[in-house]
Amino acid sequence: MKPFDTPDLHKRHWLAAAGTTLAAVVLAACTPNTPPAATTASEAQPAASAASAASATTATSGPFKVAFMYVGPVGDGGWSFAHDNGRKAVEAEFGDKVQTSIVESVPEGPDAERVVRDLANQGNSMVLATSFGFMEPTLKVAQDFPNVKFEHATGYKTAPNLSTYDSRTYEGAYMAGVLAGKMTKSNTLGVVASVPIPEVIRNINSFTLGAQSTNPAIKTKVVWINSWFDPPKETEAATALINGGADVLFQNTDSSAVLQTAEKMGKRGFGWDSDMTRYGPKAHVASAVINWGPYYIKTVRDALDGKWQTNQSWWGVKEGAIDLVGVADDVPQDAKDKLAEVKAGLKDGSYSIWKGPILDQAGKEMLAKDTVADDKFLQGINFYVKGVEGNLPGAK
Repeated sequence: MKPFDTPDLHKRHWLAAAGTTLAAVVLAACTPNTPPAATTASEAQPAASAASAASATTATSGPFKVAFMYVGPVGDGGWSFAHDNGRKAVEAEFGDKVQTSIVESVPEGPDAERVVRDLANQGNSMVLATSFGFMEPTLKVAQDFPNVKFEHATGYKTAPNLSTYDSRTYEGAYMAGVLAGKMTKSNTLGVVASVPIPEVIRNINSFTLGAQSTNPAIKTKVVWINSWFDPPKETEAATALINGGADVLFQNTDSSAVLQTAEKMGKRGFGWDSDMTRYGPKAHVASAVINWGPYYIKTVRDALDGKWQTNQSWWGVKEGAIDLVGVADDVPQDAKDKLAEVKAGLKDGSYSIWKGPILDQAGKEMLAKDTVADDKFLQGINFYVKGVEGNLPGAK
């Protein structure tokens, strides 16, 4: 794990481990009338040389080809599923003007470069790499394919033909907290967390701050699993939190295992990244969802109109990228009213989640009274706010 002062810690990071068996990847042609065609990583085309790649050009006729590369399976119900919903929104918006394809379950390791390069060689005019561990491979390939437009989710490095984009997931976490504070009976909330980087720590803290806004007595317990997608570990962590007194669960992991565990054990929980109501209808309080559709539609439209340019985007409720949906009928009306107030304020910019005074666990003031955190502060968070129990892994 990198130290907290490493500048790229706030993004989704390289999770591949040495010796891990390469997961199969599926390359699916996903035009509306074309069934997916499976392709494994070993069947992909070999990497082109830099010389031949540099001379490659995009197709000048036919539909605009857009490829999406996912770190997990589309059926995860979470991160990759949400990105694929965005891809479908692009197809619905542009019809036969575009042709999309996907490669799913690509490990965040050395093989990612080969997959990105293969997608560029296939004549795609745009390639979207949707996890932090794809950043360096995408940057390298982008240099060899100057006529292809590359987009990287959650990264921070750009190039003349490489943009980055992200979503303000902490806004969804805060809104979930607003409801959690009213739904808990034990005043103990539980969070199943993936990896201890500022992105995830920011979400845990925002969830806690939201809960404190409706119930100052709450406390938050956290179990880290050091993985984005590991249903068995997520299940174990959720079980441990419930056994430790938590009666409302939140997660920053990619599967539906946490909500399903809450359902089995008679507790409540939230969906993450997409609407997970169907995975635990009795347990489900609401789902903090990412809608990648607005961004994907914009960037594809810009490319079609010849207006695409390198940019770094971070979208939230204001842009229609973050929402809290599927609110349960038994959520108290005052909590629903508070949620509506917060959502409206985030939409028009009048509500600030991270506004001081904000204290850390030890009571140290991290954000002064009436001070609103800027993006630099938010992207470097490496502390628990007051109300979160336990030690932060890796903290000195």
